Amino acid sequence: MLLSFLFFLSLFAAVGISSYRKSRGTKKDYYLASQDVSPMLVGLSAVATNNSGYMFIGVIGYTYATGLASIWLMLGWILGDFLGSLWMHKNLREAAKRSGESSYAGVLACWQGTRFGVWQKLAGVLSLLFLLAYASAQLVAGSKTLYVVLDMPIWSGAVIGGVIVAAYCLAGGIRASIWTDAAQSLVMVVAMGLLLFVATQSVGGVAAAWQAMGQVEGYLNWYPQDLLLPGLAGGILFALSWLFAGISVVGQPHVMVRFMALNDSRRMLHARCWYYLWFTVFYFMATGVGMLSRILLSDAGAFDAELALPMMAMELLPPVLVGLVLAGIFAATMSTADSLVLSCSAALTHDLLPQRTENTRMLKLATLGITSAAVGWALLNKQSVFSLVVMSWSALASAFAPLLMVLAAGGKPSQRLAVVMSVLGLLTALVWRWVGWHAHVYEGMPGILAGLLVFVVGRLVVREPLGKAASA
Repeated sequence: MLLSFLFFLSLFAAVGISSYRKSRGTKKDYYLASQDVSPMLVGLSAVATNNSGYMFIGVIGYTYATGLASIWLMLGWILGDFLGSLWMHKNLREAAKRSGESSYAGVLACWQGTRFGVWQKLAGVLSLLFLLAYASAQLVAGSKTLYVVLDMPIWSGAVIGGVIVAAYCLAGGIRASIWTDAAQSLVMVVAMGLLLFVATQSVGGVAAAWQAMGQVEGYLNWYPQDLLLPGLAGGILFALSWLFAGISVVGQPHVMVRFMALNDSRRMLHARCWYYLWFTVFYFMATGVGMLSRILLSDAGAFDAELALPMMAMELLPPVLVGLVLAGIFAATMSTADSLVLSCSAALTHDLLPQRTENTRMLKLATLGITSAAVGWALLNKQSVFSLVVMSWSALASAFAPLLMVLAAGGKPSQRLAVVMSVLGLLTALVWRWVGWHAHVYEGMPGILAGLLVFVVGRLVVREPLGKAASA
């Protein structure tokens, strides 16, 4: 088990470090891989970055506790992600090429030809804070896995993951991240598929599994209990809110920077095909494993639900394959953690520092500092992986997605309006979560809608046109 785990970790590290040979020693290469990444690598990398420890640990745990109703996360997330990509991915890639900026916030700030300096500083601060929280959640997921499977100290996974991420990020920047993401996405899909197959066979097949799930009270209900609205209306609102979770992908700098790095905006369709094929297959398998975990690990109060997947692997698989599953989980955490670390580094060196540096040594020093901070946060973290990721995800989406939607559709907000959109969207999401309404409706939905409403009202007040939609 340990040997197969170490083998895959060594493989990922070697792939990332080998990217140093293609490094061009510039800021644009460090953060955008000189915008020469192929569609296949863009798609596979985006899948690995999007489907992180959140999927292996967070979603499995949520599905274990919730049951069939968790399917709305999958359907809403994928459909919302797809709808958001129809006009935003290509326009963002073209804006990145046109502006010459190296960060997600920088591209949005310079979208209209003049720099929104105040908004870019605000975006840099928000990116640094919430991406760092997100990165720490990935390292926590890795720590939980090593603790359960290898009985290692709970802090060890965060430290090991941090060291490996730092090694290949320092070697090749985002190119190293993208290369390792592609390798990691293959291992992630194989590991999840293997566990789904073995778990299904162990309970006697699909029919037997479904019958066993039906014996767990409320487990096959289509919607969670105690929703904000009663009956079908509450279920529809719940499902619709997770559609906004998928749309929220366009507000995630660490995911969208992959599409910014594509070698030709005319090949965006190819990148999206790779992305959505891999994404759909992987999410379907993760939901299936989560549901099977409830009947294989029936004592819901005896353990942390977010540890269901590694515990299943230990019960069902021989040691060498447990090592493969462990590597898949760890790969998922690292594939997102490295992307988050680099996006934090870009926010610090490109969006926040008064004199934006082009010195790659300084960029790497910033990356090392961000990695250390993420490890430290992970060691002190007391929240679940699911809650920390969803909070960070919705905060970034509420702050950035409304502005990107408006810009990609041809709207021309002023800097003051852009700032208000981001601030009010973020505050709406945070307040929604603080009062506990996120249990009924995902907080990114009111957050994004609030940001868009600010733009509409602002334009009506100044009596300016909303802008014509750009071509997808």
